[in-house]
Amino acid sequence: MDIEETPVLDNHMHLDPVQGRNVEAVEEFAEQGGTHLLVLNKPSWHLVEAATDESTFREAFDLTVGAVESATEILSGRAWPVLGVHPALVSKLVENGYTPAEARDIMQTGLDVAAEYVRDGPALAIKSGRPHYDVDEDVWDASNAVMCHAFELAADGEFAVQLHTEGGEDFEQVAQWAEERGMDRRQVVKHYSGGRLQGPTKSVLADKDELEIAIEEGDPFLMETDYIDDPDRPGAVLGPKTVPRRVRWLLEAGHEEAVRTAHVETPRAVYGIDTEATLAE
Repeated sequence: MDIEETPVLDNHMHLDPVQGRNVEAVEEFAEQGGTHLLVLNKPSWHLVEAATDESTFREAFDLTVGAVESATEILSGRAWPVLGVHPALVSKLVENGYTPAEARDIMQTGLDVAAEYVRDGPALAIKSGRPHYDVDEDVWDASNAVMCHAFELAADGEFAVQLHTEGGEDFEQVAQWAEERGMDRRQVVKHYSGGRLQGPTKSVLADKDELEIAIEEGDPFLMETDYIDDPDRPGAVLGPKTVPRRVRWLLEAGHEEAVRTAHVETPRAVYGIDTEATLAE
């Protein structure tokens, strides 16, 4: 199989229409064989300000929806927005004088707005999680409450949640929390995952070693770059060319089944999208 014969999905890329490369990054992705993108809104304070109410969340989300529309015009497949609240917002809010409980309520409001964008059509899924750095216990508890609110929204709307969390391989408890709120754990996606993960579906950072581990494990997985589109950090976390290049490398190594898993079957199971049909349109 050639790369031209398969959809190529980057499951987690940021585009910054305010100060980033935006569609230039999408062009690089497409030139290497990339066909589909899930575009996450950058943290609100990178686009507008540290969101504190419904209107500022909408402003940040609308910028990302516009960037996705521009990206779709470039791709042979299409792009979808994944909208939500970066878990580090809790720290921004607490630093600005809000209590953890007040920060929790603000972030849950942001998730309510994001879920509205999914229900009304422009967005595919929402994003939540908890800090990947040490925080006080009350901030940690507030963050877990925010994440569980995301699960409740997703269960009600029957859509997926991408999670930004601390590192590690055991997130069984998180998957159980989602199930307790009515979600299918397959629709809980751990972004920035390594090749091994217990609990949610893993979105593996497109590192060769981690991809080889994911293939050995045999579980469903997705691939991502977590490209952040920051002019001060070009190519971080991984550049937009990386996923197509890794797909080509996997195909050359004979891993056609793994490519199909990551770019056709898992996207269908998690998000309900058909990357083959949207490629053929």
